[in-house]
Amino acid sequence: MDRYAAPQTFNKRYNNNILNPEMNNYTATNIFENLPVAIYTCDEMGHVTYFNKAATELWGRTPVIGEDLWCGSWKIFQANGEPLPMDSCPMARALKEKRVIEGEEIVVERPDGSRRNVLPYPVPTFDASGTLTGAINTLVDITQQTRDNAQQSMLAAIIESSDDAIISKTLDGIITSWNRAAEKMFGYTPDEAIGRHITLIIPPERLNEESLIIEKIRNGEKIDHFETMRLTKRGEQIPISLTVSPVKGYDGRVVGASKIARNIWAQKIAEEGLQRYTENLEALYSIGRIISEDLDIERILQKVTDETTRLAGAAFGAFFYNTIDAGGESYMLYTLSGAPKEAFEKFGMPRNTAVFNTTFSGEGVLRVDDITKDPRYGKNTPHHGMPKGHLPVVSYLAVPVISKSGKVIGGLFFGHPEPGIFKKEHEAIVVNIASQAAVALDNAKLYEEIKVLNARKDEFIGIASHELKTPLTSISGYLQILERNLTSDINLGFVKKTKTQLDKLLNLVTDLLDVSKIHAGMLELKMETFNLRALIIEAIEIVQPLSESHKIILNNDIEQLPILGDKHRIEQVIVNLLTNAIKYSPKASQVNIDVIKTDKYLTVTVKDFGIGISKEQQEQIFSRFFRADGLASHMSGLGLGLYISKEIIDRHKGKIGVTSEPGKGSEFFFSIPFTGE
Repeated sequence: MDRYAAPQTFNKRYNNNILNPEMNNYTATNIFENLPVAIYTCDEMGHVTYFNKAATELWGRTPVIGEDLWCGSWKIFQANGEPLPMDSCPMARALKEKRVIEGEEIVVERPDGSRRNVLPYPVPTFDASGTLTGAINTLVDITQQTRDNAQQSMLAAIIESSDDAIISKTLDGIITSWNRAAEKMFGYTPDEAIGRHITLIIPPERLNEESLIIEKIRNGEKIDHFETMRLTKRGEQIPISLTVSPVKGYDGRVVGASKIARNIWAQKIAEEGLQRYTENLEALYSIGRIISEDLDIERILQKVTDETTRLAGAAFGAFFYNTIDAGGESYMLYTLSGAPKEAFEKFGMPRNTAVFNTTFSGEGVLRVDDITKDPRYGKNTPHHGMPKGHLPVVSYLAVPVISKSGKVIGGLFFGHPEPGIFKKEHEAIVVNIASQAAVALDNAKLYEEIKVLNARKDEFIGIASHELKTPLTSISGYLQILERNLTSDINLGFVKKTKTQLDKLLNLVTDLLDVSKIHAGMLELKMETFNLRALIIEAIEIVQPLSESHKIILNNDIEQLPILGDKHRIEQVIVNLLTNAIKYSPKASQVNIDVIKTDKYLTVTVKDFGIGISKEQQEQIFSRFFRADGLASHMSGLGLGLYISKEIIDRHKGKIGVTSEPGKGSEFFFSIPFTGE
């Protein structure tokens, strides 16, 4: 049957009940056919007799006129999703019960499996005699509305169950929604908040933030994770992270704003804790490095006192040495931080009271929120507590400083006029630093002892050298007299050998005396201007006769090389370098000496072709008493020549150094300022 044949039958049979008599059949058909709402009709038996285009689109299929019953859909379900038999659908019930069925939601399933939510409005039709002739059904597609409602319900549930405060407001700042988390966070109920201005929760000093936020929202901009402070009903300020998004109306215009506020109090506490932890680690590292590098006891203790006072948050701190007087009670104040020493001087040193004994006996750390309420406090005469005018101490922290041997060196003491200032973390920091300080103090004390011993050693060397030089000089004179008066070649040979050994001994004694002068700051320089080239030639003439195996070659043709310096000491350096070059190149036959002139310096280089020096030994070669390993260690000498040479060149504001490679020889050089032509 042609689908358009149905309206003609429909018009003939139901014209009196449904259609306007003044309208012709063609007009009525066009009206139904082009309506956007699905419309279809059934006869009194329930067979579909007509449907418009919107109905086929809703059903997703084209029913067969006269065959399909009650409806043209594939399957029907109740609104809750349960299957609905066709003979129980609203159209079937309207025909069976001969009454209008209004707005009972159903779900129709299309052949492709998709579903649509529908509100049917079936209306039964009767002829003039009142006999049922059929029904017309209007199907309103509410799928999008249902989805929107479901989405809004789900969104409302999410908003209500969110742990973040979600608030909406108008562009004028009037609160329009307020979820449970907002009530919990700020203390206001929805009834107390909705309808009031958002400044209800903004601290007075931050009111300008609202103007900036609204300006951005009006421009359609979103504000992400803006950290600020907001005010609770109790008047407390809490840190929050704020995200603000514009809310747009159906026409796309911004009509309000949605705010999501997250309480970041715990996060801030964690961040501050992490920051403090990082700062404490840096401070511990810094203090550890400083006090480990320093060997001055006073500087170590002052640094430790200052830093621990700062890190503990104390108003003042002090270090007391565990020095007991004849009466067995007093201690010695050594360093103070946060207050002048005069603040303690008029009260005398602390005594062996119950409070102080805990620290100085090494029993452990004493940390008290209010020392004035401690049972050990105020038990001793004459003050029975804190003397009048004493620095106000309520919070109290004392940490013993114990050496590696177990001896209590002293104690770090901290005070604050307010109670409960010092926490476990402060105690841990001070204990850590105190242990580092104990090691540093042990090292400093050992260093002081070594310095004393070293000074005594240098004093002994100086006295011994001086005492040795006098008889050695006399022996040298006697040998010269013998040499002139002896005629026997054998005896003359013995005298010459004796003089050679005596010269070596005199040189060693002279070096020891120079070292003593250097350490005593008494190595004086007699400055004069002289020709360096001439001095080098003189030095060669001194050394060359002493060596039959090596030839010293001067590679320089500049006649005048004037410099300002101590002629005797510079000659001493050149002789030392030449002597070493010969000594440490036993298999070679030549030593070269060069002079290079620049605008500022004259550089003298002595090159040998001997055993060489390793890179590790080059770094120590100018140290006092240093002897190179290997072949060089079997050669005579105290390891003082290069040390003295360096001191001489340094005092001339020059530089001395070496380049060498084992097995290929060495080049020793020194540079001193050039005075010009």
